[in-house]
Amino acid sequence: MASSIEPILAQIPFDDVLRKVGEVAKSEGIAAYAVGGVVRDALLGRETTDIDFVCIGQRSGIRLAEALRRKVGGDVVHVYENFGTAALRIPHSSAPGSLGSLVLEFVGARKESYSRDSRKPVVESGSLSDDQHRRDFTVNSMAVDLHPDRYGSLLDPFGGIADLSNGVLRTPLDPIATFEDDPLRIIRAARFACQLGFIIDPITFTGMKDRADRISIVSPERIAVELEKIMLCSKPSSGFKYLYECGVLHHFFPDLVALQGAQIQDGVGHKDNFFHTLQVVDNLVESVADRPAEETLWLRWAALLHDIGKPKSKRFAEGVGWSFHGHEEKGARMIPKLFTTLRLPSDDRMKTVQQLVRLHHRPVSLVDDTVTDSAIRRLLFDAGDLIEDLMLLVRADITSKNTKKVRRYLRAFDSVEAKFKEVEEKDHLRNFQPPVDGAEIMSELNLAPSKAVGEIKNAIREAILDGLVANDHDAAFAYMMQIKDDILASLPETAFRATP
Repeated sequence: MASSIEPILAQIPFDDVLRKVGEVAKSEGIAAYAVGGVVRDALLGRETTDIDFVCIGQRSGIRLAEALRRKVGGDVVHVYENFGTAALRIPHSSAPGSLGSLVLEFVGARKESYSRDSRKPVVESGSLSDDQHRRDFTVNSMAVDLHPDRYGSLLDPFGGIADLSNGVLRTPLDPIATFEDDPLRIIRAARFACQLGFIIDPITFTGMKDRADRISIVSPERIAVELEKIMLCSKPSSGFKYLYECGVLHHFFPDLVALQGAQIQDGVGHKDNFFHTLQVVDNLVESVADRPAEETLWLRWAALLHDIGKPKSKRFAEGVGWSFHGHEEKGARMIPKLFTTLRLPSDDRMKTVQQLVRLHHRPVSLVDDTVTDSAIRRLLFDAGDLIEDLMLLVRADITSKNTKKVRRYLRAFDSVEAKFKEVEEKDHLRNFQPPVDGAEIMSELNLAPSKAVGEIKNAIREAILDGLVANDHDAAFAYMMQIKDDILASLPETAFRATP
């Protein structure tokens, strides 16, 4: 006999939605069940926005979505006749953020079969039991009856509630068959374990390892979605460790795997940069715990990729040891291709990660008490609005187990940030714009738009960054008039040709 979780459902923000779905389903003669994330998260006391329903019968999911729209309003945003599924967007006060609406997913109960070379299943209508058998993990296979007379009755054929209690992620069926059919579930296993703080059942993990090479049939776009969810977890390292240990990371992110290993030569070794990197990510996430996770996503990616150039820049010199000279610039140059390969956005978000990777070693060189204001100005200029995030990354990069050393580094970076504040208050270099712009240079010096204008502009900028000229219009203009003749005389004729 099914147990009831009605008292638990009564405590979640969307209980009224589940009850309304049940009432409308009864009036339409459709058997409807809440499944997957909404059940799992209700039992765990977690917030959820993943509200899925299984309906019994041909086109039952589409019919229920349309009937519910007539009762409560909203918009049917997607209908897939071939799969018998529909999505309904309805207004709700408990919707996440400022969206003001929830998306409800309705699907007819089905059974699936797979071919060897595709993760797209052949779908047939089925029973609730068939639908539960096709799901990825026991904790996602539970269903709750929504019929008003049985509301809250839990149907748990695979012991999902026990696995929730034990913090274990396990496949409902044979794991090798589960991951053979849909290898994306390998990455989803790591993601759910990371999100929920669960361990992966050893037999399930063996299946992940056994079928890791099947990930080749999964599109990079689908992998990117799962990676983003891991990156948004409170401890991303746990997800990446599972991906590494089962061998699937090697197939789609070899540049990250290449960081692994603590090589020793002539008795001199270097740290394992893969596990160092994962610790940096966790340190970074902990430091921004008071900010919405989505707001810090690209800073998290910068932490994951900050040392990505080390394998290609690693050198050993006798009597000196290991060095990774220039790894930050090499890593920055790798970012565009990595983002393309991983199907991450090739826009300003990519440029943000690239700049943080490029600059992440610069603050270390500013720790010395003899550092000049010019070096401070140049980093403030190069980092712009990224300076606070850059310093968060730099602090997260301290992974020593020696607490005295950690405290010494942190105090040193406190000193660097104090220098930033002092120079910024004096020179106002945040989001620096030349006090004398190109239009004024052309007007005063009777120049066409050309490389010559850029040379004058660069000379003014360099003088300001070097502290030779104050960052204000009059000083910059006077400097331009002082150096213009020498600069223009040194330029080839082609520098004065108008640019298109």
